[in-house]
Amino acid sequence: MKNRFCILVILAGLSFCASFTHRPITWVAIGDSITYLNDHPNETGNRLTKGYLTDVVEKLDYVHYLNIGRNGWTTQNFARSIDKIEIPAGDVYTIFLGTNDWWHGHRIGTWADYQNATGDSTVYGCMRVLIDKIRSRSKTAPVILMTPMPRADFVYINNPTNNAYGSYKEKDGQTLEQVAEAIGDIGRHEGFVTVDLYHVRKLAVPHLVHFKRLKDAAAAGAYRNFSYPSYIGVPFNPAADEYPYPAEAIDMTFDGLHPSNAGCEVIAEKLIKALKKVR
Repeated sequence: MKNRFCILVILAGLSFCASFTHRPITWVAIGDSITYLNDHPNETGNRLTKGYLTDVVEKLDYVHYLNIGRNGWTTQNFARSIDKIEIPAGDVYTIFLGTNDWWHGHRIGTWADYQNATGDSTVYGCMRVLIDKIRSRSKTAPVILMTPMPRADFVYINNPTNNAYGSYKEKDGQTLEQVAEAIGDIGRHEGFVTVDLYHVRKLAVPHLVHFKRLKDAAAAGAYRNFSYPSYIGVPFNPAADEYPYPAEAIDMTFDGLHPSNAGCEVIAEKLIKALKKVR
């Protein structure tokens, strides 16, 4: 009798666990280099060994991702290439774009550009093109929007002549925060879950790198580790100066822009919460 009771308890437990078993989910991750680099760590000087997509699927083992990241792309690149790239059918989609739009001066536009589908001249319009494409592939799949995270001074590890100042000031009259707000605006109107990375404290500009190593004119050109904001305006000559972000400078990013392993963990933590909200 006792053995029979134990068996019934075990079977009930198995039935309870099975009721919470997740079916496999295909996650289509659309993004720029931050998404792309998840599967190309060799292009980071192997400073990144685990991107945010890998972090997510390691913790949610029922999720399988398809990486639709494009290095350097903007919302406009996606909108103008929408009929050439293959956006696969999926169970859930994420869109993580905007940082390159800001740097390249792509106009943000207004909600009317999204609502009226005005085309690829603004971030709002381009997001409409992309979301319409997703809807043509899957009418019911949830879409999760991700805002761009802040930026420190970026210096590309494989080519230091490719560099850019951080989001602590405007570019072409626009702030990166305004891009983030536009993406959040679309999420609110559409009822999409939105992961607001721009306002995550751990990803704020002071935490992106520990320091930037630059020549100090006040010390006869000797190298000095400048923390934020003291590095702002200090000259960097890619032809003559050492790469300003040695390994010990890595914090939430490894180059001022692209998240490090630690930064990707923060992104994945926020995204996992969002994925658990959608059905």
